[in-house]
Amino acid sequence: RAVAMSVSHSSRLNKLVREQYMRLPQDGQVQVTYVWIDGSGEGVRCKSRTLDKEPKSIEDVPEWNFDGSSTAQAEGSNSDMFLVPVCMFRDPFCLDPNKLVLCEVLKYNRKPAETNLRHTCKKVMDLVKESHPWFGMEQEYTLLGINGHPYGWPDNGFPGPQGPYYCGVGADKVYGRDIVESHYKACLYAGVKICGTNAEVMPSQWEFQVGPCEGIEMGDHLWMARFILHRVCEDFGVVATLDPKPMTGNWNGAGCHTNYSTEEMRREGGLKHIEAAIEKLSKRHDYHICVYDPRGGRDNSRRLTGHHETSNIFEFSAGVANRGASIRIPRQVGQDGYGYFEDRRPAANCDPYAVTEAIMRTTVLNETGVETKDYADH
Repeated sequence: RAVAMSVSHSSRLNKLVREQYMRLPQDGQVQVTYVWIDGSGEGVRCKSRTLDKEPKSIEDVPEWNFDGSSTAQAEGSNSDMFLVPVCMFRDPFCLDPNKLVLCEVLKYNRKPAETNLRHTCKKVMDLVKESHPWFGMEQEYTLLGINGHPYGWPDNGFPGPQGPYYCGVGADKVYGRDIVESHYKACLYAGVKICGTNAEVMPSQWEFQVGPCEGIEMGDHLWMARFILHRVCEDFGVVATLDPKPMTGNWNGAGCHTNYSTEEMRREGGLKHIEAAIEKLSKRHDYHICVYDPRGGRDNSRRLTGHHETSNIFEFSAGVANRGASIRIPRQVGQDGYGYFEDRRPAANCDPYAVTEAIMRTTVLNETGVETKDYADH
């Protein structure tokens, strides 16, 4: 009974009845679900429409609009906002030929909405495309019951201390694997570049990895992977939170470690380019902390304490195989002399567009200080 009470009412609806309707033919028509980032900079919204034929490319998907006053993106007196399709995926919920479409949000005057961080990221990625930046992001998240309590934790009290849960196996060590495996399969079906998953250090905490992705593709694929995660969790009646520190005390927080390399870092002798990039990052620590969570570093201040496999938010550090550093160079990269490095500072609820853009501004465009340059006229 306790477990049943921790899941949503809608998850208990008869799914076999739903399947009966989902099998009905569509007579050539296609359901397209538009997905966008709302005014919080963290939440995703969606709505669907019918197209007369299957879109073969993103250009075949028309622009649409929505009520921005209901998503904290506009006032009621001027609420229409534009949805501009930018990336298309297969729909793992309604199946082929139906689509999921990620969109940028523009205001009434066609300027980017405040939480449309893709717009400037795309500009920067276009500028640095000759360096062929690759990213891989490790998205940590925590499963909660509908009551806000970590899923599978005792109703009154706590599970045993951390230790047996990371990459664990067994009913007493992992909670919610059905959700994780369903999300993985759904991402593969959709065409999201998911490349792995594992149980994390805190019980009911998990991680999936997306990448390698080049340039703007990183943000597109991670945002769609997040949408699919929330949608899968909805079916199971639980909640996935990206809060960087969902449980206070002696429990690990949740990050979004970002692996990064340029073409010259991946070549023989690339370690010197990796070290040069880390040197640039060391001189711009405050700027990166400000953009690595949606609240200018306030969320990360709860997580980056110098404990629980994190660096201290006020200090920059780097090291080989050091998970307590701001930047980790994998041991294999240190041995080979080329490869990539990992920025361990981004919070679980970061915007991947902001993170990848900031890394490129600092390491390739050689920006310094806390101000960013506007490259609109270049």
